[in-house]
Amino acid sequence: MGTSVTISAATDEDAEQILKLQYLCYQSEAALYDDYGIEPLTQTLAALRAELSEGCVLVARLGDEVVGSVRGTVDASGTAAIAKLIVHPRLQRHGLGGRLLAAVEQRLAEERSATRFRLFTGHRSEGNLRLYRSHGYAPVGTEERSRRLSLVTLEKEAAAEEFVAQA
Repeated sequence: MGTSVTISAATDEDAEQILKLQYLCYQSEAALYDDYGIEPLTQTLAALRAELSEGCVLVARLGDEVVGSVRGTVDASGTAAIAKLIVHPRLQRHGLGGRLLAAVEQRLAEERSATRFRLFTGHRSEGNLRLYRSHGYAPVGTEERSRRLSLVTLEKEAAAEEFVAQA
């Protein structure tokens, strides 16, 4: 029987694996927009460790290997910002990204009283847009960052009954 993927809170010991996975996963985004200076590719280990201590960071593990991760924070208005949802390329398109997204939404709603979820992706990142729409997110704005990149912001309201039922 094979090892199953588990999702749990990230620890400081996961930082290096998360950063290496992030670097691997964002190569395709960098190529898509012809921009290898994007923040996920230039983030330092110290900056990632700061995110681990300040926000909600989850990892997906296959045995001891970190094969996915997602981060989130909640502001004073109850809006959760979800960021850097990554899944190892060999495990993509098998539902793990959706599982991570649902897990971080649940954690942010239960532990940090999130009432709305917000995330963004590039306008040409069709796989990301498809995933987010399939999980109830709707586009609420687009911001042109450069000639090559526009960021699409998507949001959805937290459904209280959705998280109560899973508790």
